[in-house]
Amino acid sequence: MLSLLAYILNPIFLFSLGVSVALCFHIVRTRQDTFWLWIVLMFQGIGSLVYIAVILIPSVLGGDSARKLRKNAEAALDPGREYREAKARLDDTPTVHNQMRFASAAMAQGRFAEAEQAYREAATGVHAEDPALLLGRARALIELGRFNDSMAVLDALAALGDDGSSPGAVLARARSLHGLGQMRAAEVAYREAAERLPGFEAMARLTAFLAEAGHVDEARTNLSEIDRRIAKLSGPFRKEASGWRDLAAAKIR
Repeated sequence: MLSLLAYILNPIFLFSLGVSVALCFHIVRTRQDTFWLWIVLMFQGIGSLVYIAVILIPSVLGGDSARKLRKNAEAALDPGREYREAKARLDDTPTVHNQMRFASAAMAQGRFAEAEQAYREAATGVHAEDPALLLGRARALIELGRFNDSMAVLDALAALGDDGSSPGAVLARARSLHGLGQMRAAEVAYREAAERLPGFEAMARLTAFLAEAGHVDEARTNLSEIDRRIAKLSGPFRKEASGWRDLAAAKIR
């Protein structure tokens, strides 16, 4: 009993408790997501430091970098948050903008059927030829393995003009052709996408395709280049790039 009392009266514990209470007040007053209350209270000390780093400091500093840091941290702590918020917003106000936000969040959660439906329902009326909606739907169809349908959507996108030949559309076409077994046409599209699309996805998908098609030496060369680029990265960028690297490496024997 005395040891428990001594612990409670410990200045460090009292300071940590005081900080936690103050942060809980801030969470409620500023209407932060309630999961922060759980983090601060359940993980006293560490939880408070996380909240300070993710919420308080970015709110004081402002700027795009701070906001991106906060968004990435919140996504890591609560991966389903954006999906839940987007779904709630869509239920309250079923606008095209909210349908697009929900579809994007559903894609990120691997809910491809929900994403495809949202993109399809949004792409009606005056928005029937919206390039972003068409490309989003094509990507969802690819993830569902509906390659004939994705090709049809991509053909409709191509008929609109330059948007049909954007780097993202080219990569989607490459994946659709690949899924349909049209390997030569897929290779051409993959190579074009890898040259034009920034980031690691197109290069990784090309590398995986080359390995599958029997061009193992070139695939290994590409993988080495991916490793070289990743070595220069840090933080969340490196984590995302490593995911694409793993996709490519899994196909190389």
